[in-house]
Amino acid sequence: MKNIDVEAEIAYKVLSVDSEPRRSGIQKILVVDGNILNVKFSGEEARKVRVGLTSFFDSLTLVTQTMSEFGPPEPVYSHYN
Repeated sequence: MKNIDVEAEIAYKVLSVDSEPRRSGIQKILVVDGNILNVKFSGEEARKVRVGLTSFFDSLTLVTQTMSEFGPPEPVYSHYN
């Protein structure tokens, strides 16, 4: 697995932890496809979807800045391999 694939997976794991509150009426679906993180937002009220998107992009920006600051993930060492 290449580093960029790992980065997409890390972003997925971090961003999928927080589901949208039920009262928001928004659904968020995240899927990793190789090195691409696909995100689908849906909802009935444009204002609520916009708020959800803004919050998501704030989190995504923080995740990408953190990965950029600390560099690519290191391979995991196992003495069993």
